[in-house]
Amino acid sequence: MSTTTVETSATVTEDRPAPAGRRHRARGERSLAASLASHGILVAGSVVALFPVAWLVFLSLGPDKDDYLHPGGIWRKMTFDNYTFVLKHTNFFDWLKSSLIVSLGTTVLGVLVAATTGYAVSRMRFPGYRKFMWVLLVTQMFPVAVLMVPMYQILADLQLIDSYFGLILVYCSTAVPYCAWLLKGYFDTIPFEIDEAGRVDGLTPFGTFARLILPLAKPGLAVAAFYSFITAFGEVAFATTFLLDDQKYTLAVGLQSFVSEHDAQRNLMAATAVLVAIPVSAFFYLVQKNLVTGLTAGGTKG
Repeated sequence: MSTTTVETSATVTEDRPAPAGRRHRARGERSLAASLASHGILVAGSVVALFPVAWLVFLSLGPDKDDYLHPGGIWRKMTFDNYTFVLKHTNFFDWLKSSLIVSLGTTVLGVLVAATTGYAVSRMRFPGYRKFMWVLLVTQMFPVAVLMVPMYQILADLQLIDSYFGLILVYCSTAVPYCAWLLKGYFDTIPFEIDEAGRVDGLTPFGTFARLILPLAKPGLAVAAFYSFITAFGEVAFATTFLLDDQKYTLAVGLQSFVSEHDAQRNLMAATAVLVAIPVSAFFYLVQKNLVTGLTAGGTKG
């Protein structure tokens, strides 16, 4: 009898409903307050990130160069005349052509060199390979002002001043070290057995790299390509120094033509800045699906 009584009591206790208002959260489930706080932080961060862009677009719709001093009056006289003037009466398309040539050239050449460098260090154990990667990292520690004079002298000796290829080489010197580190970390996550399988099938080391490894490294390559592109597209200091012909100015340099010692056409500058953002946004759209994977996969090995 005593055993039956205990079992019956246990059954009644297990079947008894939980007290009203005391629901136990499942593992990993956040409370209402935590969800509201996280969403509030995300909304605030989005506003902070989008406000400068929205403000720039708003100022670009003001017809007068001093409208930025009285932005409230723009609402009554919004117009797209600034965009029309920039597209028809400036060298915008020449600047765009130069920017695309330099940026895409830097992207293709930089990613090619960085990928081969990162793969070699990831797979091959040649003497000094660790020191080599540290040397690449050290090159990023020098400020632009220190590099300007020796780079100018080198390009002058090679007769590459005022040439797209010379500027592409300069930008690659900035993009390749970082991208090599990035891709080396990504190649480390690809199993070495794939390389061995390629050799068994008779592929050369370069054939293995091109036919087997690169297709698996698309996310990492997308991150490297995007970094190389935006580094070259928005750079001002080197482009101002090494490009002498105003027909070869990039968009970043062309923006400076709207501001002089005695005048500042900030309405036209704002409109041009909005137009400048379009190619970068388009390039981001093309690679964005691989960016998150590429940024996180190289952080761990295995």
